[in-house]
Amino acid sequence: MKIVHGSPGFGVALNEQQTINFLIKSKLNLLLGTIDDKGEPNVHPVWYLYENGKLYVETEKNAKKIKNLRKKKTAYFCIDDENMPYRGVRGKSNVRIIEDVKSILPVAEKIMLKYTGSLDNKIAKFLLDGARNGHSAVIEMTPRYYATWDHSKGLPA
Repeated sequence: MKIVHGSPGFGVALNEQQTINFLIKSKLNLLLGTIDDKGEPNVHPVWYLYENGKLYVETEKNAKKIKNLRKKKTAYFCIDDENMPYRGVRGKSNVRIIEDVKSILPVAEKIMLKYTGSLDNKIAKFLLDGARNGHSAVIEMTPRYYATWDHSKGLPA
């Protein structure tokens, strides 16, 4: 895992274990950056799952982010806590789009559990029904690097 300081001169970078813990435990949205067919940036706030060194996002298979990623299989991401002291992780990743329902469902279920706490609530049922019916895709992101920051440490005296 390549980690660089995302806020040089202010705070400290997270180490590898802190980065993994942040990605696993955080219920913040991931801001997914893609490039459209005009070469313009698009930012998509999404729920995510971090597992085995990869980030996963479940979405509607005809969503703008999927259309963008079919053409350019690179995405930028940022997950940051806007509450002081600021902490976060961002980076650039290679992307693979998964469309097989049997592969999508376990990821979608884990994302629903992470963000809603149950598979029995309305939003989880609605989104999982879409996945079961072939309306979803999963974006698998393999980060090239992580730029991290923790402003609770290493501040000037």
